[in-house]
Parts: sequence; C-alpha cells; structure tokens
Amino acid sequence: MTTAVLRKELQGYIAKMPECRLRVLKPLLSEMAEPLYIIEPANKREIAMIEKRAKEFPENFVPYKKCVKK
Repeated sequence: MTTAVLRKELQGYIAKMPECRLRVLKPLLSEMAEPLYIIEPANKREIAMIEKRAKEFPENFVPYKKCVKK
C-alpha cells in the first residue's frame, strides 16, 4: 500500500468518525505529526566540551565501530 493510498484511507476513517471521537484523536495525531526529536548543530560551548572530552581519551583508543566486523 502506498503512502498516498494509506493517507486517503485514514482520512476516510476520520471523515466518518463521530465528533466525540475526533476530540480524542486530535491529541494523538498532533503528537505524531511532530518529530520525536530535533537534531541541532552543536553551539560553541558544546563544541568546546566535546573537544575537551576527546582529549581525555588515551592515544591508543579504538572506537567501537572500528572493532566490529561487518
């Protein structure tokens, strides 16, 4: 089922719902329409904190991603 077809089907269900159920559905739909989180670029203070912590790692530190075989 394509997204367009699914949206149309859901809109049909909403169109048939009694008003009392629409009031219950509104908070759920409004919450689901927003992203769960927003990724923003780090600000200068956060960048400084990251750089400071990165210097605390030992020189021979190997990130987990480099250890895992794909």
